[in-house]
Amino acid sequence: MAATTTTDGGGGGGAGGGGGEDRVLATAQQILKSLNTPKDVREDMLLIFSSFDNRLSNITDIVHRDDDGAAAIAAEELERFEAAEKLILRWDSSLSSDPHSASSLLLDSADDAADYFSAVDDVIHWMEQLNLAPPPPPSSSAGNRHRIEMDRAENAIQLAMTRLEDELRHLLVRNTVPLDAESLHGSIRRVSLSFTDGGTVDENLESFGEVNDQGGDSQRFHERGASLGDDISVDLLRADAVAELREIADRMVRSGYEKECLQVYSSVRRDVLDEYLSILGVEKLSIEEVQRVEWKSLDEKMKKWIQAVKISVRVLLTGEKRICDSVFGELDEIREICFNETAKGCVMQLLNFGEAVAICKRSPEKLFRILDMYEALKDALPELESMITDGFVIDEANGVLKMLGEAVKGTFAEFENCLRNESSKKPVITGDVHPLPRYVMNYLKLLVDYGEPMDSLLVISDEDLIRLQDSFGGNSSQTENISPLGCRMVLLISELENNLEEKSKLYEDSALQCIFLMNNIHYLVRKVKGPDPRKDSDLRKYSDLQNVLGDDWVRKRRGQVRQYATGYLRASWTKALSCLKDEGIGGSSNNASKMALKERFKNFNACFEEIYRIQTAWKVPDPQLREELRISISEKVIPAYRSFVGRFRSQLEGRHAGKYIKYTPEDLEAYLSDLFEGSPAVLHHIRRKSQ
Repeated sequence: MAATTTTDGGGGGGAGGGGGEDRVLATAQQILKSLNTPKDVREDMLLIFSSFDNRLSNITDIVHRDDDGAAAIAAEELERFEAAEKLILRWDSSLSSDPHSASSLLLDSADDAADYFSAVDDVIHWMEQLNLAPPPPPSSSAGNRHRIEMDRAENAIQLAMTRLEDELRHLLVRNTVPLDAESLHGSIRRVSLSFTDGGTVDENLESFGEVNDQGGDSQRFHERGASLGDDISVDLLRADAVAELREIADRMVRSGYEKECLQVYSSVRRDVLDEYLSILGVEKLSIEEVQRVEWKSLDEKMKKWIQAVKISVRVLLTGEKRICDSVFGELDEIREICFNETAKGCVMQLLNFGEAVAICKRSPEKLFRILDMYEALKDALPELESMITDGFVIDEANGVLKMLGEAVKGTFAEFENCLRNESSKKPVITGDVHPLPRYVMNYLKLLVDYGEPMDSLLVISDEDLIRLQDSFGGNSSQTENISPLGCRMVLLISELENNLEEKSKLYEDSALQCIFLMNNIHYLVRKVKGPDPRKDSDLRKYSDLQNVLGDDWVRKRRGQVRQYATGYLRASWTKALSCLKDEGIGGSSNNASKMALKERFKNFNACFEEIYRIQTAWKVPDPQLREELRISISEKVIPAYRSFVGRFRSQLEGRHAGKYIKYTPEDLEAYLSDLFEGSPAVLHHIRRKSQ
């Protein structure tokens, strides 16, 4: 029946019969190939096929021709493998007899590199063919030959991968670009903020303690966290090495050595990042070591850390990500793992220092540097999260950010406690501005520049709101929209004012009490208002505290300054002015009247000279306030003295008149200009300036 079918098909197909026969033969060949049967089994199957259909009678010849072709191809591929194996063995240092060859790098020559890569490709291809071919019986000669060929191929691949590991390592090391720290630091924009504008506070600043009353014009600056320019881009690896790195990585991955490739790549680049951090001034310190560092040294380390975080994320890690993407191309998983492993050490070193600082002992002087660290890490996190997919590293970064935030709150609370507990009993003998308000107000002015992070970290409690309304005299309208930082600052300044009130009681002289309070409250107003733009055009170093405290606060304190000035006039000059009254003198020139008049002049002179002797040592540091106070004194004293002398000079005419009328009104005016300069005068220096 088969023969009949074949005959019918052949006769009826005409010209198409030959095409049908070709298709049958092709199908039979495909079946044999797909079965991958041994040769003896295949021979039996050929006999069965040929007896089944006469169109398959010549399939034996065709298959034999195919076998011969396949054998020729296999022989050619074996020859290529053996040539590749020979080249790989020649480069293997353990087999090479040429010391120079053993130590040379194949990538020093483009031709050598091309030949070696081609050899590796041939070995990979040979292994693929061996793995695709059906394994012969292990005990057969073909099985032994197959096993030997596999062992040779695997050995060649192993030697090649060892060589490529070395080449990968040397290529990465030789083409690493040294970091130009000076150039990067030059790209950093810095903002310097005034910390103190005179006076000194305990150098340790761990508490306010006993303060130095010598004052001074020294000025400290807090260099706020620097920012990088937007166009910073640095090549961390020479561009012409990337193609060769990609060639090596591709072959190592195809050979199943992706783990070794990642280990070599990430270890070299990890060491490079460590070196870069060292160049940026970041040291590897344990938490215990950080906590033992003195503050001045720690402050420098914190500044370097802040710069390093910004440079690491914006420049170093971004550059490393770019290199990884170029080397590993579309191998997404490998590229991701490689970058994570490369970056992890650098990021963790930075985070470990941040954690160590966060748990250090709290002290007020550390607040601004910790805030800089907090802002630097917070700003870096989004970019870090976009590059690193290692959940552990990102969790650690968020954890350290939270710890730094807690450190900010704790350090600010320590500052508040220091102010509340400051109770030094040593007065500023000149009545000058106390170092405490200098320190506190400059501290707060700096703090305003950190309003955004501080507001995100602080909260307003119900107790704070009650105290806040008390500070504003129950005026709730001023507390409605106040920020958390603004609330705490108002309360701190209220604490400061109460502290100054207590310190004024250290003075026995009520006039000096008034001078002290006048100076210090005026100083608060000046710091809140900022500079006069007509006198100081550099407004960048000032913060707008007035927006926090409000215009009503400023008006109220200015009124207090005037009250203290009036209190001073009353306390200092009432006795002297009482000597210039007419009561008890009369208009006659009898002896009793003259004696009373002489006594009045003697008492006035004594009062004035005592005031001059004492109050030239007092100090009103603000020139405008000092001049206004002198004018107020002059307006009260000079007209009264001039009128008194004018009315009674005639009763003391004679050679002894100068003994009692020692000063002209012009003399007094001149002497008044010496008051409040902080330079005590000696009694014998008081002479009539008109003489």
